[in-house]
Amino acid sequence: MPDKVHLKDMTLEEMANFFESLGEKKFRAKQVYQWLYRGVCSFEEMTDLSKELRQKLTETAEVGSLRLLQVQASQEDGTRKYLFGLADGNSVESVFMKYKYGNSICISSQAGCRMGCKFCASTIGGLCRNLTAGEMADQIISVEKNTGEKISNIVIMGTGEPFDNYENLSKFIYLVHHKAGLNIGMRSITVSTCGILPKIEVFAKEFPQVNLAISLHAPNDQIRDLTMPINKKYNMEQLLKACRDYVEETGRRITFEYALVSGVNDQAVHAEELAKRLKGMLCHVNLIPLNNVTESSFSGASRVQASQFQAQLEKLGIQATVRRELGSDIDAACGQLRLKNYENLEN
Repeated sequence: MPDKVHLKDMTLEEMANFFESLGEKKFRAKQVYQWLYRGVCSFEEMTDLSKELRQKLTETAEVGSLRLLQVQASQEDGTRKYLFGLADGNSVESVFMKYKYGNSICISSQAGCRMGCKFCASTIGGLCRNLTAGEMADQIISVEKNTGEKISNIVIMGTGEPFDNYENLSKFIYLVHHKAGLNIGMRSITVSTCGILPKIEVFAKEFPQVNLAISLHAPNDQIRDLTMPINKKYNMEQLLKACRDYVEETGRRITFEYALVSGVNDQAVHAEELAKRLKGMLCHVNLIPLNNVTESSFSGASRVQASQFQAQLEKLGIQATVRRELGSDIDAACGQLRLKNYENLEN
């Protein structure tokens, strides 16, 4: 018996072709597509489809919902961290955050990560596999269903390196942007990368309206080599040239994420060096007091130190903010998400 197709991995056009192959009218695809993005878990819930069509879909296709394993709610700021089980026994984490301008979600793009950044929990244990476009979208669908609230902003900054899963990332962006799906604007989506240069160039051409964030975390190659292995393949000079090319291609401001590590990259001399590197570029620096990861030997700089670093950057003409810390009491803050195997979790 042939494998069932996973409908959430399909664009509306692909789904229309699938329905046509079943001998059905193409407009049925839009009906099912809309049901999927409302969070239904079975074909029986799709009440505007005939009983015969629902049976046919049950035999040939899968809705493919993630399994909600755990929800942790922060007692400090209302942030919620979700643990979702995948069909193969792996799991990923997503984070729901409330802001004055609306609700945001940080989603994962891979189960695990192979980039090896020394201060990040997501890379512990390496890469298990890429997530499909449908699995990425399903994190948002599931959280909206659980909270009963609409999500207006998406950040692909959870477990995994999005540009290491570029094909599925691209499809995911189209899926959630489609009016029949989540209808989220391109400018309300942010993709974060540690700096895979060839994909930055492609991304600029394919998604000029989507926000790009670069995990920089260092003012020079010496420090970046120590903390981020990707720098040994694409050094800072190459990376920043790619960033300047991105700005020229898109006309969009680029965000640099900079996790402040106590005694490593948080001194005044580092701020001066960083400012020189970024001078003249349309950019913004997002300073992140490093969150503690048990397996890491690094410790975060204080928020006082972060404010001083910010003030020095701005004095030197570089726009910077200190990221509001959300979800740190439930290990949902930057760098704390990790791969888990739900078969090993206690029920």
